Formats: sequence, structure tokens, C-alpha cells
Amino acid sequence: MTNEQGPGQRFVNPGLLITGASLAGVGSLLGLAGLAISCAALAAAARRWANARGMPPAEMAKYHLAKAKAAGAAGASAWRDGATLAQAQGPAGPRGR
Repeated sequence: MTNEQGPGQRFVNPGLLITGASLAGVGSLLGLAGLAISCAALAAAARRWANARGMPPAEMAKYHLAKAKAAGAAGASAWRDGATLAQAQGPAGPRGR
């Protein structure tokens, strides 16, 4: 048994190899086209959703930031007032008197 091949022997059919590579290339181009169309549709939907909100995104961000700051200040104030109330009531709490 020898590992040498003769001058006319081929193990891979070049026609099938070229056809397979061509089909893979066409398939990848079709996949990229589908991805581009899907991204464009999602971008258009996001733009329509943002426009339907009635408030520009920057203004909405400022509004929610102000709400978050107010909630944080209210929580901190309640925590401080609760600590002062607990100190005034003593270690037994309100029911210990």
C-alpha cells in the first residue's frame, strides 16, 4: 500500500468545492441583508415609539432624574427622622413605656 497518488487522481471534486463555497457566500450575503433589514425595522419602530411619548428623550431623562433625586432626599429625610425618633423613645421603643 502506498500513499503516493498518481498524476490523474484527485480526492476532492473541485466542482463541488466551488459550488459549496459559492452557496455559502450567497447564504452569508442573504443573512447580512436580512440582518440589515431587521435592524432598520427596529430602529424605525424605536423612533416611532420615542416620538409617540410626547416628550423628547433628554427632557424625559431630566424628569426622571428629578424624581429619583426627590425620592432619595425623601428616603434620607425619613431615615434621619426615624433615627431621631428612635433615640427619643429609648431602647424599648414606643411600646416599652
